[in-house]
Amino acid sequence: MTDPKDAATGDAAELVDQLRELAGADPADVRQVVSEVLAALDRAAGGTLREHLPETIRAGLDTVTPTLT
Repeated sequence: MTDPKDAATGDAAELVDQLRELAGADPADVRQVVSEVLAALDRAAGGTLREHLPETIRAGLDTVTPTLT
């Protein structure tokens, strides 16, 4: 049986790899995407996600405007 922590660690490593690939293209774009995702997750959680984020990230959630592609 697979340990859930091992699965979560593998998923996190995969996400980091994907972000690194994106960052090679344009780090500002990656920051924008990550901010948009965090803002969307916070909205979906009824604003409770931000309570668990560092202040520097929390402060930026209110200023995120989704980009249209």
